[in-house]
Amino acid sequence: MPLKNYGVLKGKVVGAKPGGASSNHFHVLIDAAGVSYRIAINVYSQSTNNRDLQFFLAENFQHPITSQVKSLPVGFTEVAQQPDGQALDFIRGNLFDINQMAVIPRFQEGPDNDLNDKINFYIDRALRREATLYAFGETWGPENDRPDQYFSFLPGRGIHDIHMNQGNPNPGPHAWQNGVWQDGGFLIHFEPENNWVGYFLKFQSQSVHTDDLTGHPIPFDQPNLPEVRKGIRMLAALINPIGNDPGLEKILLFNPLPDTISLNGWGILDSAEKKETLSGTLASGETKTITLSGRNAQLSNRGGLITLIDENGLKIHGVNYTEQDARASGQWLIF
Repeated sequence: MPLKNYGVLKGKVVGAKPGGASSNHFHVLIDAAGVSYRIAINVYSQSTNNRDLQFFLAENFQHPITSQVKSLPVGFTEVAQQPDGQALDFIRGNLFDINQMAVIPRFQEGPDNDLNDKINFYIDRALRREATLYAFGETWGPENDRPDQYFSFLPGRGIHDIHMNQGNPNPGPHAWQNGVWQDGGFLIHFEPENNWVGYFLKFQSQSVHTDDLTGHPIPFDQPNLPEVRKGIRMLAALINPIGNDPGLEKILLFNPLPDTISLNGWGILDSAEKKETLSGTLASGETKTITLSGRNAQLSNRGGLITLIDENGLKIHGVNYTEQDARASGQWLIF
């Protein structure tokens, strides 16, 4: 069952309490036009095994979702758990290379060497500079009968599950939270520099290959899921062809692998997950230009996603591009 009350909290950072050595969460106090919220960011797992989280920090985050959430009103906004919108999905959203997530301890002696330190660096900067925070997750409250236990405001309310919310072992105690297009995370926009920073967290127990409907893990004992195919890359795309006629958008594929790969049944997905079906082969060392038909996958000039999947629907490679990337008519964008 997907999360309930999934959405985005937009506001200003006005306080913070790092998790320290004895807490599973880093707590941040947010002011949203005079309304207080607390966001609870996991820095440690309650599981008895592999308790440290995996983490990725994008210090120059560029993605079309930034322009989509920037227009949201201050406060919490519930968003649809679907593609081509304002929801996060670590696997399908092409936010970053999920394989670059690294395990990091919640607390250890010394500067800038644990998860609390990494989170506190930009949270503290947001406290002191002009910045807006966008937290993705599940909201709770208002709790009219009691003040917030960390910052004492009344009524207590906030947002949690600010981490990947799919791929939990099934069966398992958190399998009920699995779903697609409902991942948590938070972005900080430093307005004077127009710089975005993105924080993304997951538990070590969560799979990076999940079912497109349920968000449950895809077991890798299934046939036809060779990890080696992930070497196939999209090198570039012609997003805004001269004349902007349907059927002229192109994507350049490259095979760095030692073997020829069959593309039969493979596909290119756009931001709305519309599929352009591929065929033929891609020899070792070969590049191949894929011309989109204009009837299926389409590349919007407003920014978007391009995802390469195999015949099983497994993601092979994914990229994103912004509206600014698509402005130059007739120019290929190199990824």
